Amino acid sequence: MSQPTIESILQEKRLFQPNPEFSQHAHIKSLDEYQQIYEKAKADPQAFWAELAETELDWFQKWDTVLDWQPPFAKWFVNGKINISHNCLDRHLTTWRKNKAALIWEGEPGDSRTLTYAQLHREVCQMANVFKQLGVQKGDRIGIYMPMIPEAAIAMLACARIGAAHTVIFGGFSAEALKDRLVDAQAKLVVTADGGFRKDTIVPLKPQVDKAIADNGAPSVENVLVVQRTKQQVNMEPGRDHWWHDLQAGASANCPPEPMDSEDMLFILYTSGTTGKPKGVVHTTGGYNLYSHITLKWAFDLQETDVYWCTADVGWITGHSYIVYGPLSNGATTLMYEGAPRASNPGCFWDVIEKHGVTIFYTAPTAIRAFIKMGEHHPKARNLASLRLLGTVGEPINPEAWMWYYRIIGGERCPIVDTWWQTETGGFMITPLPGATATKPGSATLPFPGILADIVDLDGNPVPHNEGGYLVVRHPWPGMMRTVYGDPDRFRRTYWEHIAPKDGQYLYFAGDGARCDEDGYFWVMGRVDDVVNVSGHRLGTMEVESALVSHPAVAEAAVVGKPDDLKGEDIVAFVTLEGNQKPSEELASALKQHVVKEIGAIARPGEIRFTDSLPKTRSGKIMRRLLRNLASGQELAGDTSTLEDRTVLDKLRGGA
Repeated sequence: MSQPTIESILQEKRLFQPNPEFSQHAHIKSLDEYQQIYEKAKADPQAFWAELAETELDWFQKWDTVLDWQPPFAKWFVNGKINISHNCLDRHLTTWRKNKAALIWEGEPGDSRTLTYAQLHREVCQMANVFKQLGVQKGDRIGIYMPMIPEAAIAMLACARIGAAHTVIFGGFSAEALKDRLVDAQAKLVVTADGGFRKDTIVPLKPQVDKAIADNGAPSVENVLVVQRTKQQVNMEPGRDHWWHDLQAGASANCPPEPMDSEDMLFILYTSGTTGKPKGVVHTTGGYNLYSHITLKWAFDLQETDVYWCTADVGWITGHSYIVYGPLSNGATTLMYEGAPRASNPGCFWDVIEKHGVTIFYTAPTAIRAFIKMGEHHPKARNLASLRLLGTVGEPINPEAWMWYYRIIGGERCPIVDTWWQTETGGFMITPLPGATATKPGSATLPFPGILADIVDLDGNPVPHNEGGYLVVRHPWPGMMRTVYGDPDRFRRTYWEHIAPKDGQYLYFAGDGARCDEDGYFWVMGRVDDVVNVSGHRLGTMEVESALVSHPAVAEAAVVGKPDDLKGEDIVAFVTLEGNQKPSEELASALKQHVVKEIGAIARPGEIRFTDSLPKTRSGKIMRRLLRNLASGQELAGDTSTLEDRTVLDKLRGGA
């Protein structure tokens, strides 16, 4: 018998057509053009990707086979030879882009730096030679634990240049979380900084590295390379620790890129699992290079004159694909910002846009909801006229936040590209193409060409329109993860065996629930473990959250289920209010009634808990798993290394 699917209760009817003037200059100019490309890719995916690989990238040697698919293990462009550092740097030096800004960097204290393609190439080559000098060879792993400074991108590109795989570990992780990742990856070298600036404080990094590798805690680590950023005193262990600037000064700027096999490992990126052990997602070279390149070019309609800013950290996949590799492979100007909105300057993002003439702005729904809470007077006090495109990433965006973003930040002239993808997919999977796709607030719209997405039940059968189910992908794509580092069985179990293979066809299951409307638009409803089962109705939490946030008093909401003897589960809503609102019984009652009005009595929360803030990962995702534990009065379980602020949990516990 087929498992129950997820009921969809959110109705959103607004539709925004592409601006004709925007479409005229776009890479993909109309829905007809998108559909032609999509059908061509669907009919022969291998020919589609091979043609793009040939026209968009430089190869040292062409591949023998486009795809070797031994489910669930894929190899793309087999025996092709390539180097992503070459595609991001060297090939631009023979064109006018040589003197174009490759990387604009803005530090939190207000210092800034611009590197042209020629300058970035020089620094990457020097650092690649420093790595070699420190004994790093092709195939070794390097841990990168850095603030948002240019040296983080330089270190990544230097690794790729010599064929060493990097594992970037977010600079907010604890020493314990850092150690676990260094040990799992068997990192030979750690690249770090004395510290970084974030929210008006210095985040100490070198002391955390010292703790992580103390007492032979990470025995594979032989050397530590330290960037001087904050200039505070740090311990430097003779023979093991080296200053970046000292070694760079003596390094040659000549370092030819290593020809890499298309399937050679490019990086490991750890993503937290529900168990204590993080998963090391492995991405390889050729397919990832192509996928991060073409998805950014088409979905963000990247033009030569753009100043493109993604607000993610390089420690996340968004930073890998869409701050470093995707933009530089395209010869774009990418912006990095060290800081974050903070009490001393809540409008700092808008300052950066105004100062640098940013044209494309890509951020998370969590950040947008935080901007709403801070008030629209901050963006309205700045000139944001340079913007021509907005993007969102990280989780489904609720329609009211989408509309605020469109009106206040985009001035009702900028298309919004709402991207659905994951660490594991390497790049965008479902996304509007801004010159071609009409958008609906809250929908990621249509699959990227070459991506065969579907919504099925647990037996792998497609579900009808507007019925919730499990979001799957039916065919491999070049940017897909290849395995879990050192644990191929976990890869198979986690991503390929949740949905039963149908007719011998393996389905990649991402862990998200979704529905597809009558126009073929995908509406991602959140993680399937974020489903509440109320009286036999399986409700996606995102839709209840969207209803709550549409109330003018609410800035942000997270909804979870807790066991209930009568209903199976009851809905508990954790609600953060707008700055001028005060919690009260009357407001809680009004919010429950508002949900009933918006989506029906079945979704009425049994309990509203007001809170100043919600537990989030450092990339801005709400950790609903922890809220479920709190709502049910359980012990907090699983991996909490990605939690940004532990005091939030203490406050919530106190109010429980």
